[in-house]
Amino acid sequence: MRIVFYGYIILAVLAIVMYLPRIFGYRYAFRKPAKKPVQGQRRIAVLVPARGESEIVGDLFDSLEKQNYDKSCFGVFVIVKESDDPTVELAKSRGFSVTVVEEQTCKGDALDGFFRAFPSDMLSSFDAYVIVDADGVLDENYLSELNRALEEDAEIYVSRKLAKNFLGSRKDRSLFSNCAALTWPMLDELGNAFRTAKKMPLNLCGQGLMVRRKVIEELGGWPYRSITEDYELKLDGILRGYRSVYYPYAVLYTEEATGRHENFSRRVRWLAGYRENDKNYKSRIKEQVKDTRKITAGEAEYFFGLLPYIVFLGATAVCVLCGLIFTVCYAVRADLHWIYALLVLVVLPLAALYLILLAYSVLALVCSRDGFRMITLRERIAMILYNPFYILEYLSAYFVGILKYRNKTLKWEQTERVMKGGNGDAS
Repeated sequence: MRIVFYGYIILAVLAIVMYLPRIFGYRYAFRKPAKKPVQGQRRIAVLVPARGESEIVGDLFDSLEKQNYDKSCFGVFVIVKESDDPTVELAKSRGFSVTVVEEQTCKGDALDGFFRAFPSDMLSSFDAYVIVDADGVLDENYLSELNRALEEDAEIYVSRKLAKNFLGSRKDRSLFSNCAALTWPMLDELGNAFRTAKKMPLNLCGQGLMVRRKVIEELGGWPYRSITEDYELKLDGILRGYRSVYYPYAVLYTEEATGRHENFSRRVRWLAGYRENDKNYKSRIKEQVKDTRKITAGEAEYFFGLLPYIVFLGATAVCVLCGLIFTVCYAVRADLHWIYALLVLVVLPLAALYLILLAYSVLALVCSRDGFRMITLRERIAMILYNPFYILEYLSAYFVGILKYRNKTLKWEQTERVMKGGNGDAS
């Protein structure tokens, strides 16, 4: 038993040591970047893939009309699949442009179809393109802040995401949607803020993603077709040398699933999409490292970033499994050492795992506390206590994705919407 326990301790300490650079990087979560002086107003195109989203898109349209950015400096382009989609009339009634892309099976199809239908002179008239999902709601300063973000020398820009559910009533959120909302500061404040400071590729999210015009011109449209086209862009960006920036002043609100089943299903598909893209890009990134004979910080994180987690979780799993075996064996023999085995090899490692994830959750809430002020103290406490289990559910979601989508092509699926205030009830 001692060998198992000491082995666990050694591997746990090793994992923490490997993770130290990220721990030190957490300080950037509490250091918002200085706002640069704006040199002028750029023209920004807002792209809204809205296939079958007429029940939800009204809130987004309301928030677009309330932008304090010069109306002549941005355009709204709504992309649908069918010309008789009710979204068409909703968009036209607001004066927004509509593009019908019939041959679309995913968001990538919709975006690429739009760019291919977009006249080249109009394409060149915009400085940047921001993608906003139909369930989003924009802060009134959103486009003004994106314009300021363009003062940063980068190709890709990531907005700050908060939960749209918090803007509605209590019935619009749940323990699961609150935990999903806490995922954003984990990805952005505790992750992307550090990566931005170190000029490393960010973890991208298609919601609120802005790219410069030169990216679209270089790509010849939008070539990404996976269900996680944002992750695909990140991997391709590593190959192309794109710089990405997290800009926390540009805020949008996105809907989170309230039901456990829908929430879990979304994560299953995301992780399956990540696996699909890794298969397509990992070998190419390896070849790039081989050709250049050096490895960048972004490439190193891609290949080894998960290693501390794998070592720690693997050590914990092995220790707990051995502990259960020892516990049963000693209990069968009526040997009181089963208590020691249970407490030291099972309870202690699981408690350590929970407390580490709990501390991580608290840190995420603290660094983004302004984004959670709309929910009650009781909800915040419940969210923090449950979130370690929510994080660990990603492991089961990963394996469910392997089983569910093995040898299958991932296809677009209609997302179940929670907040259907299409007339602006949540804005």
